[in-house]
Amino acid sequence: MRKRGWKTWTMRGLAALLALVLLALAGAWLYLRASLAQLDGERRVAGLKAEVRVERDADGVPLISGADRGDLAYATGFVHAQERFFQMDLLRRTAAGELAELFGPRALPLDQSRRLHRFRARADALLARLSASERALLARYVAGVNEGLNALRAQPFEYALVGAQPRAWSAQDSLLVMWAMYIDLQDSQAPRELARGWMRENSDAAQLAFLLPDASPLDATLDGVAASAPPPPLPPRAPRWWGAASQTPVRLAGADFTDAVGSNNYAVAGSRSSTGAAIVADDMHLGLQLPNIWFRLALRFPDGAGGQRRLVGVTLPGAPPSLIVGSNGKVAWGFTNSYADLLDLVELDTDPARRGQVRTPAGWETPREHLELIAVKGQEPARFVVRETSIGPIREAGGRQYAVHWVAHHPEALNLNHLRLESAASVDEALAIAAIDGIPAQNFVAGDAAGNIGWTIAGVLPRRATPAPVATFPLAASGDAPTWDGLLPAADYPRIVNPKDGQITTANNRQLMGEGAERIGDGGFDLGARNRQLGEALRALGPKMDVRQAATAALDDRALFMAEWRRRALAALDASALSGHPQRAEFRRLLETSWDGRASVGSHGYRLARDYMWALHELLFGQANAALKELDPQASAAAAARHWPLIIARLLDEQPPGWLPAGQPSWQALQLAAVDRVIAAIAKEGKTLQEATWGERNTANVAHPISMAAPALRPFLAAPSDRLPGDSHMPRVAGPKFGQSQRMTVSPGREEEGLYAMPGGQSGHPLSPYFLAGHATWAEGGATPLLPGPARHTLRFVP
Repeated sequence: MRKRGWKTWTMRGLAALLALVLLALAGAWLYLRASLAQLDGERRVAGLKAEVRVERDADGVPLISGADRGDLAYATGFVHAQERFFQMDLLRRTAAGELAELFGPRALPLDQSRRLHRFRARADALLARLSASERALLARYVAGVNEGLNALRAQPFEYALVGAQPRAWSAQDSLLVMWAMYIDLQDSQAPRELARGWMRENSDAAQLAFLLPDASPLDATLDGVAASAPPPPLPPRAPRWWGAASQTPVRLAGADFTDAVGSNNYAVAGSRSSTGAAIVADDMHLGLQLPNIWFRLALRFPDGAGGQRRLVGVTLPGAPPSLIVGSNGKVAWGFTNSYADLLDLVELDTDPARRGQVRTPAGWETPREHLELIAVKGQEPARFVVRETSIGPIREAGGRQYAVHWVAHHPEALNLNHLRLESAASVDEALAIAAIDGIPAQNFVAGDAAGNIGWTIAGVLPRRATPAPVATFPLAASGDAPTWDGLLPAADYPRIVNPKDGQITTANNRQLMGEGAERIGDGGFDLGARNRQLGEALRALGPKMDVRQAATAALDDRALFMAEWRRRALAALDASALSGHPQRAEFRRLLETSWDGRASVGSHGYRLARDYMWALHELLFGQANAALKELDPQASAAAAARHWPLIIARLLDEQPPGWLPAGQPSWQALQLAAVDRVIAAIAKEGKTLQEATWGERNTANVAHPISMAAPALRPFLAAPSDRLPGDSHMPRVAGPKFGQSQRMTVSPGREEEGLYAMPGGQSGHPLSPYFLAGHATWAEGGATPLLPGPARHTLRFVP
């Protein structure tokens, strides 16, 4: 009887426990459902001038239509908040240095690095300088955001996981989102200058000229000017730091997407399009996560001349409500990061006799001090003091003090002129607007319905007197090489319009070699191989093409750059190198047989050639990288010397004895050491060479950032682990967490033919049908129509 009773109570206890678990799961599910966006119905809104309709298609892409631009700004804010508020919150907190308030002490170092720039204080000042009409439009967007957030039946699910309450949105927050893009696109420039400064101090002049050339034979510039100077002579010996680090790294450098420089845009003139209208294509390469950084939409409202204006493209949730890239029916435009030189590190002098003072190019001064209180979850606020000179805040590196003179700090770094692109009627008008656009400096490529195409820089550029090569190193406080002074006038912005070959391409490469190049400077241009291949792929499409054909150029994954490294590895693996080394023999066999000339997922040869190249980088630049990490965690030889693959290739060709690292008897031995290092790294991963395909390495790792705080939920918050074709140094840039954040191809005035794809979907909510809608199409290299499809849901806002 006792035994039977014990069993009964045990079963009852288990049943009760199961019921509690089920209740908890049901409660969680109901909570999640309550935080989903409203898709249908009617909402009464004070302040609306007329009805606004939000019509979503099967993928959740809205067409927002109304009679007033301010009303559309309100509706855009409402939709952004309901689908993406947590993403918006992270962006404003990233710029303001307020992440520790959500994530605790582990985010404090990052917050301190952001507080250095005091962007929230700058946002207050900038808001006061906006025109009354700009402030009114921004206020309508902010009202929509806050009402959209409050209209959710439960707060966004992420806040329950971090134990916080969402904070209301403000106009300053929208400006902070724009500064977050400054950080994303230009934050690498300070570490690069530190790295180049270290190389200058630890190399003689001849060595530095060889290691840090200003241009490369791969540059294919828009002005068609070839590099005039011959390659610098090869010095007789290498710097003292040349060679491998004392400790073998845990992971081979090639295992990570370390050369993640990205974005392509291109335009085809009407003379080469099948319709006579220009074709504009754009794929911006950024870090990938869920939800995607961009939010697709179309807007329709009166054009003021009795007709309707239709805009289609992508917005940045949280930013002022304008299309980032897209088409207005007359002009289409796209961006790539310009890598202009936009920041100087100015080393400050100190003198014990001048207590508390530093010397800047303007003379001796006492830095102003600003106390920043950083909220930290679970702790008292952290105190952080920012010391600021007349040219920028002070940061330390390697025991030295530098003033950070960055265009993002300039009072005119941001404005809302980007909104003017909505009404641009020609390429000439669009280029003029781009030159006064207050955004991080971008390559701006545009085309119009009449078939014209053009390029310029959109965003703020500094006005410099110091030549570009000198300005890429830290500058002295003496002012012998002066830092930038003010902003470049719009009239001085370089531009290219309607080139003879009927196409324009940019891919983060050097844009110009001749006149105008010095106004842009060099903030870390890409090697140039990707842009050259992109241009050649576009030319190969022939004298005439349509939108669908033009879109294929962005998916070009031919391994033209890596083919040379495969050839070098095969040459090193001759019969003498294979004798008694079965693993090397297998390495060579896979290089020969598992190679289709592309960065394809099944290719062993592509991965092995790539890893071989990066292993050579470690064997030659390893000591430098170890020293540079002490200066700044982001500093590296690869960032300082973008041309490093060409430098190594030249050394392998000329084989100078003075550059052979210690311990290597020959240049072939060095290459075999690189092969052996790749073999060992793959074995350390627990894999055989036969298992080491490019797809096995290049597997998508795209997830919601909250999964880092709640790893158990990652299966519900991540995209499929697709094996991705493509890599750097080719148009189809693809890495596990970096790549094409969108692909858009469109002819202005013919948006019905436009194509689009992006990773992730419209919503940041895992229960939304739009969480991953369209992701598979992006991963497969496909596309969907750019314009929203038939309405599946309609939400009406009425006065």
